[in-house]
Formats: sequence, C-alpha cells, structure tokens
Amino acid sequence: MKNQKVTIHTIAARLNITASTVSRALSGNKRISQKTRELVNKTAAEMGYKPNHMASNLRKGKGNLIGVIIPRINRHFFSHAIAGMEAITNPAGYNLMICQTNESQAKEIDGLQTLINNRAEGVIMSISNETRNGAHIQAATDGGMPVVLFDRIIKNLNIDHVINDNFAGAYEATKHLIEQGYKNIVHFSGSLHINVYEQRLNGYKKAMNEANLDVTSDMIFDNIITRLSGEELAQTLLTKNKLPDAIFSSSDYSALGALITFKNAGINIPQDIGIVGFANEPFTELTDPALTTLEQYSEDIGRSAARLLIERIENKQNKEVPSSLSFKPQLIIRKSSQRNTID
Repeated sequence: MKNQKVTIHTIAARLNITASTVSRALSGNKRISQKTRELVNKTAAEMGYKPNHMASNLRKGKGNLIGVIIPRINRHFFSHAIAGMEAITNPAGYNLMICQTNESQAKEIDGLQTLINNRAEGVIMSISNETRNGAHIQAATDGGMPVVLFDRIIKNLNIDHVINDNFAGAYEATKHLIEQGYKNIVHFSGSLHINVYEQRLNGYKKAMNEANLDVTSDMIFDNIITRLSGEELAQTLLTKNKLPDAIFSSSDYSALGALITFKNAGINIPQDIGIVGFANEPFTELTDPALTTLEQYSEDIGRSAARLLIERIENKQNKEVPSSLSFKPQLIIRKSSQRNTID
C-alpha cells in the first residue's frame, strides 16, 4: 500500500529475509555481508523507510530527550537561545522538551522533576526570578542528571554554565551615556539576588565611579524589568519632578515603558533624557526614537550550552572543575542616547 508505514518487517517481506537481518544490516552489523547490507539499505531508501530512533534508543537504554527550563519563552533572548540549542541537539539525535517557569521557583522544581520522570538525558536551564538557592538542582546532579545553567546561574553550584559578561556590557553602556554628556544617570535593575542583574548594577557603578559621578541609593530602582513597571516608575519620577538625565535599564521592556511615558509627557529623548536598555529585543529598532541596547548573542549561548550538555551526556564526564563560557554583549548605539551626534 502506498500510504502504509514502512517497517523492517515490510522490507524483510520484500526481500524474503528475516526482520532481524534487516535490522542488523541497517545498523551496519559486520556479521551481515556487504552485499546484503547494500541491498537492504537500497531497498529501504526506495520504500521510504524512516528509522524509529526513539524505539532504538530505548532498546539501548538511552533516551533522546533533553530538557530545557526557562523563565519565559516569549522573551527574544530565551526563544533564540532555544533555536541555538536545537541547531546542536537535533543533528545529534536529541529532541528538546521545554518547561516554562513564569518566574516561579515552584514551577521550576516541578519542571525539573517532570524531566527526571520522563527520563531526560540532561537539562539546560536558566533560573527563575524567585529562585534563591539551588538545592533542587544540586539534588538532580547528585542523582546523576547532567545539568548546564545558562544566563541566570547560581554561583555556588559546581555546574557547567554559559553566561554573558553582564558587567562589561553594563559598564560600556553607562560609559556611553557619560560620554554623551549625561551625569545624573539612574539604573533600573532586576532582582539583585540574580547574577545578571547584580553584575549589571556593578558595571553601572564602576563607570559612574570612574567618572567621579555620585551613585546614591535613590538612583537604583530594584525589580524594574517589565514594561508596566517602567511606565509606573517613569510616571512617579514625573509626578515628583525628579527627572534624571538618563536611564540605564537592565531590561529593554522597562526602558520601553519609560520611553513611551516620557514621550507622551512631552519630554525630549535624547536631549532631555537619554535611555539605554539591555537585550536587543526586536522592538528596540522600531521605537521612536530607536532604543540603544546591548546584543546578548543568545543563539551562540544556546549552542554552547547544548554542546556542553551533550559532552557530559555522551562522554559521561564528571569533571571536578565545571566548564565556564562567557560572551561579551555588543553595545548597539541608536538615537535614544545620542545627545551628541556627529554628521
């Protein structure tokens, strides 16, 4: 039948040989003559045979599932990191199972347990906003589950990780604002127990200190990473008449919220207030004015995390010192921060 699924049994029937002979021939078993192997492979191709890798892996005691745990799949960074992972995992015979935590530690723990229950070969993950300790991750690795952390990590875990050099990126972004003549630069931060936001704050502080510009506690705003929080904080600054010269935000989304709010209030950007975000979300080049931001090379990070995990899975490595890879973000200068333009 034209639409009948082709199996080793239908190939065997066509050639009048046993299914076990077909299976061995397709796997390249040297106990089967070269002539028979060539005939079986030729016939399989002609009949449109597609091997069942999952069943084969299960027979060998090996799965083909890799788990991915991320805070939000609708973020440009995470969706592109997943694309990078798939570019490595799919050719290697692995499929991804995605778990989204929505910034909940409870969902993160449940997701990790689900992947363990589904016999995942390993897990790539970025921690949630609520995650303050890695006991559940340590328990998984102690139980033999290979784990690679990316972007958001827990520093005291002895686990492979791939990160951005958030300190260097934040330092460069803040230095750019200072070079444009801004002095009263405030920082929209994320939750400071998370490594990426702590490092961005420290990079901001270093650039300010080098320029002999004061940084006080009322210039740092914690957990401002959504568009709504950016809008609300910008409105508060307007209401209190405490407008800064510039904003360096740890998130493009909160930078967008501030940009829209200030623009609607008649504030000139970048002449009155300069704004820089972080992540190079697709909308940043479409805002008016276009938003200065930092590219994080998310696909490269995803590829690197997948390579590290597959290396752990297939080589059964138990290195005492974890692998650590870092990418330096690229500052993309656009009109939102260009007070001093050169024609």
